[in-house]
Amino acid sequence: MFIIGIGTAAPTHRYTQGQCWESVQETSRFRELSPRSQFILKRVLTSDNGIAARRLALEHLEEAYEMTPDTLYARFVANAPALATQAAERALADAKTDARDIDAVLISTCTGYLCPGLTSYAIERLGLRPDVQALDLVGQGCGAALPNLQTARSLLSAGNCARVLSICVEVCSAAMYLDDDPGVLISACLFGDGAGAAVLAPEANGGRRIKWYGGGSVMVPADRDRLRFEQRCGMLRNILTPEVPSVAARHAGAVFDKALTHAGMARDRVTGWILHPGGRDVLLALRERFELSDEDVRWSAGVLREYGNMSSPSVLFALQAALAGAAPGGFWWMSSFGAGFSCHGALLEVA
Repeated sequence: MFIIGIGTAAPTHRYTQGQCWESVQETSRFRELSPRSQFILKRVLTSDNGIAARRLALEHLEEAYEMTPDTLYARFVANAPALATQAAERALADAKTDARDIDAVLISTCTGYLCPGLTSYAIERLGLRPDVQALDLVGQGCGAALPNLQTARSLLSAGNCARVLSICVEVCSAAMYLDDDPGVLISACLFGDGAGAAVLAPEANGGRRIKWYGGGSVMVPADRDRLRFEQRCGMLRNILTPEVPSVAARHAGAVFDKALTHAGMARDRVTGWILHPGGRDVLLALRERFELSDEDVRWSAGVLREYGNMSSPSVLFALQAALAGAAPGGFWWMSSFGAGFSCHGALLEVA
């Protein structure tokens, strides 16, 4: 399988962490929080946590504090199809592929629920054929991009499709609110909105040659409660524990080691690193586990700095940044991880 096109999209409204801190202090909800919770918000939004700004599907920051189930649902419905479509259009253009040549579309999301799913909206907005295979993938959290691509690879390998469109879209601002739970507060300070898409094919079609060379996954239910969503009062609520960075690094390392062994490849042949930018502490833990430098993680750190953690599309943003930055070819390791606790990796051969 080859990745023949990549596209990303984010809301037009960019908010710095400083703007978020100034805004939240003016709300009645902030004054209702405990002093400890107020301190957590201040510390995360004003300290150097690797994030300078985020894109949020909000005309004004004040909208972020309208935390009713109906408001949050409406935010997802209004923005998820639009962001998914925009990223897909850019991926199709990058692949020089007409929408009607797509044989299957796969969309991953975890920040909202629609029935019929987002594929129905993508088929309509993109003008895909009515007989296109459509799969909506849910519940995989930040790690969803890689299993989405793995599913696309299976469709291509089976000979059922010549072109597959893979999309990840998250409206994290539809799953944000404030209370005295530290995980909820920190999540509100880290996550942003965005979408990423890729066009996959059995053969390359010009431009940079990005071949899916191998990979692997692991699912560890024993660590499930470290990172997940729950429903409370009709709203999605992020469970985020302090152990996430170390857990992510441990499982990411295990997947990487197994994939290299299966490929019969020495570690020093991997020259590029495309890692899910889950947060500053996550990247630090991954750097330590893989013995990486600032230069090695610059693409992921750049995405985190400008967009925050967008959940599933983030790793596609990092891949696009590396390609746009003319990163040297060779073998690249792309890794995502999230709810489950799940971890996924792909060895890409880039020329």
